[in-house]
Amino acid sequence: MRNPAETAPDIAAELSTHEKALRINLDPVRYGTFAEIGAGQEVARWFFKVGAAAGSISKSISAYDMAVSDAIYGRCKRYVSRERLQSMLDREHSLNLERLRPSRGDTTAFFVFADTVAARNYHGTNECHGWMGVKYQAHPRDDDSQILIHVRMLDHENSLQQEALGIVGVNLVYAACFQHHKPEQMLESLLDNLSVDRIEIDMVEFSGIEFRHVDNRVMSLKLVQLGLSSAAMFGPSGEVLEPAEVLRKRPVLVERGSFRPVTRVNIDMLHSAHARFACELEVKPDQVVELMEITMRNLLVTGKIDLSDFLARADVLAAAGKTVLISDYFEYYRLAAWLTRHTTEPIALTMGVTSLQDLFRDQYYANLEGGILEAFGKLFTRDLRIYVYPLRDPATGTLRTVENAEMPANVRGLYSHIVEGGRIKQLDNFDEDVLHIFSRDVLKRIKEADPSWVSMVPPEIAEVIKRRRFFGYHEAETALQGF
Repeated sequence: MRNPAETAPDIAAELSTHEKALRINLDPVRYGTFAEIGAGQEVARWFFKVGAAAGSISKSISAYDMAVSDAIYGRCKRYVSRERLQSMLDREHSLNLERLRPSRGDTTAFFVFADTVAARNYHGTNECHGWMGVKYQAHPRDDDSQILIHVRMLDHENSLQQEALGIVGVNLVYAACFQHHKPEQMLESLLDNLSVDRIEIDMVEFSGIEFRHVDNRVMSLKLVQLGLSSAAMFGPSGEVLEPAEVLRKRPVLVERGSFRPVTRVNIDMLHSAHARFACELEVKPDQVVELMEITMRNLLVTGKIDLSDFLARADVLAAAGKTVLISDYFEYYRLAAWLTRHTTEPIALTMGVTSLQDLFRDQYYANLEGGILEAFGKLFTRDLRIYVYPLRDPATGTLRTVENAEMPANVRGLYSHIVEGGRIKQLDNFDEDVLHIFSRDVLKRIKEADPSWVSMVPPEIAEVIKRRRFFGYHEAETALQGF
């Protein structure tokens, strides 16, 4: 009789949760620890339930008491946090290697699965989320690899949340053991036997020897593309960020754009809005979180995602020191709802006059029963304001602002009401010298090897575009030399 660990298919979607857990238990190479805080030992339970757990589990531990948890893993500010998860993974993995490597290290690939979770409390008043991770050796004596994820539980009952946690945890361990050579397939498999109505994964980070070629910015994009999350975030150094940790109790300012490339107008718009926002809130500028948002609709404008183009945008935004938000929220009221889920502080959007006019187009709200009125009711529910950057009409030289923006007749009354209420504000601290710059024009000049584009972007952006040959720069230069 053949070992099921050798005959089970590679395609995770073909396997039930029971089959995945059993395959791991029957694999003679895998051996490790399950450490779980909060919501019960839902992942370890699967491995005990399917049988043959002695073949894969060296230890199962659950430290519910905070003092006990601190004694084992050290003190931390928050128990459901990335910091606590990492300390659990590091501690348990080092213990496995210390205790077991001398006797079985040549034939065993050690692993640790850990999670720290806050499921629905008795009163239903808490944030239901958790951190999960696996630190492991892909092969005996191998260097370590690691996968971290942050999940949000969407079921309304504690028991259902626990069930979902158990399933996604088994999926994560299985992916680490048998799909580590296919990161995108690993992501797809995380919600096997579940649905996005039950679990959302809004952060994933791959690290270590098996994932040395993985770009976590691309993995963040894949989370949104695959529908595992509606938004993902990464910082200027390419590090993936968990939105709630970044936005919690902080005012937020968002600028949406294509950023192909980042121009002096993009930077001036953000700086102008940031200065006004911080002044109105009477807070220090560094208290405001700036986000440069790229929507999936923008990335899919040609019908499919061009990863090289996406990474070029990410790199120029990194050169500008900006945090990037990738979202599937084309409608601003949906973006606002997502932001208010993560912070109780004021929120601001900054946009140009053309985008402001688009905001008031009826066709974007045809899917809502209440149309544009329902959308704006959701958009302006909390302390949200819009800062508008002016537009210099290239044909007439007229400066278009909040005061003279052209709106369809059926929404002029609504528009005036919102402006008079102070929710839409005109920026007046802008740089007159950059109003002639448009991203599409800059991109065209780059592709045509017109050197005037250099003055239209910040110096650090120009340097990156030239050095990395982004946006057709190399092809244009080569063609010009050949001519």
